Amino acid sequence: MAFALPSYPPRIDLARLPTPLQPLQRWSEKIGVELRIKRDDLTGSVLSGNKVRKLEFVLADACAKKVDTVLTCGGEQSNHCRATAVAAAMVGLHCRLLLRTADPSAPPPLEGNLLLDRMAGAEIVWITPEEYRRRDDFFEREAENLRRGGRVPYIIPEGACDAVGAWGYISAMEELVGDISGFSGEDEPVTVIHPCGSGGTAAGLILGAKLSGLPLRITSVNVSDDRDYFVKVVGDICEQTIADYQLGIAFDRSRDIDIVDGYVGRGYGLSRPEELALICELARTEGIFLDPVYTGKAFYGMIQELQRDPARFGKRIVFIHTGGIFGLFPVARQITELL
Repeated sequence: MAFALPSYPPRIDLARLPTPLQPLQRWSEKIGVELRIKRDDLTGSVLSGNKVRKLEFVLADACAKKVDTVLTCGGEQSNHCRATAVAAAMVGLHCRLLLRTADPSAPPPLEGNLLLDRMAGAEIVWITPEEYRRRDDFFEREAENLRRGGRVPYIIPEGACDAVGAWGYISAMEELVGDISGFSGEDEPVTVIHPCGSGGTAAGLILGAKLSGLPLRITSVNVSDDRDYFVKVVGDICEQTIADYQLGIAFDRSRDIDIVDGYVGRGYGLSRPEELALICELARTEGIFLDPVYTGKAFYGMIQELQRDPARFGKRIVFIHTGGIFGLFPVARQITELL
């Protein structure tokens, strides 16, 4: 079915698209459903993962506004910040990152995403978790510092999660609609499951599913915070995008946002042995590497739910691999203990 879309906003070609939809044959047999994985970890090499889809639209907006520096935020091993730093270098912009860490006076070693941030030329400002909760204030402080230095900043919210960034996964859903035509049982609905860490991917998928006109269920496994938090965040992005771009679709938070809560575990960016063990098992059985922060937690949550109720998500499931392989290296010691 063709998408009922208005014209897309301007975008920059950054991602390697389309990404494949790969059957997970052995896991499908094991859990009794038709399970496929959308390989958005293959959107690039260092510019890989789900964030690059959003940055195609966000950086197009930044360039149109004649800025010279992008400013964004995340954890010390943020995939979004790494993707922003690399993409900014590709389009000729400076990048400044607000990264949270327990002790800004003793920042973590340069490894994983953090190493790539610095190699791509990003300037890093370290802040505490408490300060990160007031990141909007710090955004304004850093933006003013840049202006005083003669630079023109553009603030990208956490995860590029706003009405502009939502287009990354509206367009991804258009791609996915073509992918799922290869599923068996065309009358069976498809459930699209993905990790949710800042809400923008969920919002884009929900809006894209509505625009497709197909019976697609979008399910988010939160890897931080809780259900109530993401109902608000995702709902705000959906409503803002609908209003800003006059999408003309009905949206209801209580009906359209499906959050599977309870799998944050030790906390954001903190892994349990059982999560890491599942990452290793998928690598051995399918040759696919999940990351410990997002996809590992979400895949673990999905499998736990299916073990309790095999009919939980229906017979056809697409799991979206949102990337993050560089996050495996900082937890190498924990993984080594499981091998």
